Amino acid sequence: MVKVVGVRFKRAGKIYYFDPDELQIEKGMHVIVETARGVEFGEVVIPPREVPDEEIVAPLKKVMRIATEDDEKHAMENRKKEKDAFGICLQKIRDHNLGMKLIDVEYTFDNNKILFYFTADGRVDFRELVKDLASVFKTRIELRQIGVRDEAKMMGGIGVCGRELCCCSHLGEFQPVSIKMAKEQGLSLNPAKISGNCGRLMCCLRYEQEAYEQTIKYAPKIGAVVETPDGQGIVVERFLLKETAKVKLDNDNETDLKSYRFSELRVIQDAAAQDENDIEDVEMEELKALED
Repeated sequence: MVKVVGVRFKRAGKIYYFDPDELQIEKGMHVIVETARGVEFGEVVIPPREVPDEEIVAPLKKVMRIATEDDEKHAMENRKKEKDAFGICLQKIRDHNLGMKLIDVEYTFDNNKILFYFTADGRVDFRELVKDLASVFKTRIELRQIGVRDEAKMMGGIGVCGRELCCCSHLGEFQPVSIKMAKEQGLSLNPAKISGNCGRLMCCLRYEQEAYEQTIKYAPKIGAVVETPDGQGIVVERFLLKETAKVKLDNDNETDLKSYRFSELRVIQDAAAQDENDIEDVEMEELKALED
């Protein structure tokens, strides 16, 4: 076991482990640490605790110090300089007539590097732009092309649920999301209804997926012939989280719809397999484009 603290450099950013050494560090404190990008200013989001060795990416670097008032002031000054740098870079992009969209600017704490994040439809030759920016800021310049998910995380916004986007409020890292999840959760496979602001599948599809996967193992399929307490019928609808199904009964040539718990049903004949490429008349190619 190794004693660590978890440090985050951006709101809802990835958490990195550092050795607290002998410092009295508490959650919510700001600290100065050395990273691959240089000296950085971060917030402690996980107080000192022990974790298994396999969770550590060696070598584990030590926290340099707890942030002082001067460090706090310097970090605030960097945030102000980032806004100025954003405007300057936008103008330079226009001057060079480059097909790129500037998303964010970030100064490293020690001011040894400025990172400019952008999106573009393809590859962009920004060598002259880098030279131009270096001549203005007199420091190392890095331009980093990001994807649409990262763009949404940096820009922020409101989701269809009316809440702040998950990616910029609490998701530290993106998790894979697939069309299979939407299908298993019984959602409409209309791209407009299952995609987020970024144009990719909504991250929240993953939240309840484990519960759905467990329930699907013993849930009767739609179209299956089942035996119920009231006779035979066909499953026409199911509610996985409630563990209930709606069954169309055949009683004396009259059809009747009733709801039953999965535990009350016994499958007599399973449903035919559904064609993966014939779901609600939506082209699978269009749906696959939503996956990242």
